[in-house]
Amino acid sequence: MTLNVDLRQVIHALADALDLVGVDDVAHGKRVGVMAAECGRAEGLGADEIAFLFELGMLHDIGVSSTRVHGHLVESFDWSGAQTHCQVGYERVRGFAPLAAMALPILYHHTRWDALQAIPLPARSKRQANLIYLVDRVDALAAPHYGDKALLLFTDEIRARIAEHAGTYFAPELVEIFLEASRAEAFWLMLEPRSLEALRPDTVGRSELFAAKAGELRQLGEIFARIVDAKSPFTAEHSVGVAGLARYLGERLGLDADTCDQLEIAALLHDLGKLRVPDEVLDKPGRLDARERKIINAHSFETYRILRGIRGFEEIALWAACHHEEPDGSGYPFHLVADATPLPARILRVADIFQAMVQERPYRQGMDDGAVARFMAELVAAGRCEARLVDALLADLPEARHRACPGAAVVHQAA
Repeated sequence: MTLNVDLRQVIHALADALDLVGVDDVAHGKRVGVMAAECGRAEGLGADEIAFLFELGMLHDIGVSSTRVHGHLVESFDWSGAQTHCQVGYERVRGFAPLAAMALPILYHHTRWDALQAIPLPARSKRQANLIYLVDRVDALAAPHYGDKALLLFTDEIRARIAEHAGTYFAPELVEIFLEASRAEAFWLMLEPRSLEALRPDTVGRSELFAAKAGELRQLGEIFARIVDAKSPFTAEHSVGVAGLARYLGERLGLDADTCDQLEIAALLHDLGKLRVPDEVLDKPGRLDARERKIINAHSFETYRILRGIRGFEEIALWAACHHEEPDGSGYPFHLVADATPLPARILRVADIFQAMVQERPYRQGMDDGAVARFMAELVAAGRCEARLVDALLADLPEARHRACPGAAVVHQAA
């Protein structure tokens, strides 16, 4: 792939996507990152370590996909189910070299200090994990006060609550560092929405370029695809399957290798915006009402909003956002007609439809070959899909099914 992309900028943008899981509170990770960085400054750490703490804070909840889990984490000081998302997050990052140093701190960022001391870990990882735990709990205590602009009235209470847990939940030295850093009103005012919106990552993160290596963008895309797909039992492996099928169709239709690479990444990330859809809407077994449908329909623009700020991702952002556009302009979010929708986006849409139809879901069987061929042909007849795209899909239906659902058993021959 010849994309000239700063991998760190991609990581920062996708970290913003993690914060969508909060639905109504969409900056938890960024606030934790800001506080961790400020504590690092108060400790006198170097610029690289401060930048690492900021990025670790932004990504510490990379194991969370569910709005219900997010709610427990920010509403309870010590939730018994917290360790599950730590383990999931650890598994997601430990095999990805640019983020591997975060794996152990993520795994232990809900482990009390009195227990953490007995675990054979590098001292640096223990301190990083416990600092993230500390400022994560600060954010949970402060969360009720962000909306009413009264946070400064409660900062002494929050600081006292953290101090109570020195030596048990938190390392005494880290508590002292936090208490010193949080004496200033600026520490708390930086957590307000206006301050976070104006925050430039290069003021707390590393400012030098970090060029993406071959395969790293795809690997990072797959990590976030699995975060999205884990949000609902109905969508497990969906994004990965769509990506495999979209690339296959792009190759069959003669797209060059670089375009196919970008199409695959767009497909992996196409449903990022669903992280902001409440679990109860995404998992609703019955028909959605008008309000719920509008919430769902907003997800493709949320995807666009996340990706468009990444330099070099301009086409990827548009293709990912257009996977629900209809040829007659009745789709969403831009109401583009077929001629105004790029070919890779149209390919992605067909792959998205097909994968959803053939995948086994908890509430239904996937379509067999005959049924899905008839369904796709009906979409062509109704003017809702382009004939040549569907012809490429159906030319080798077993292979298309394998790309869309690589882990499924070989079944569903045409009736």
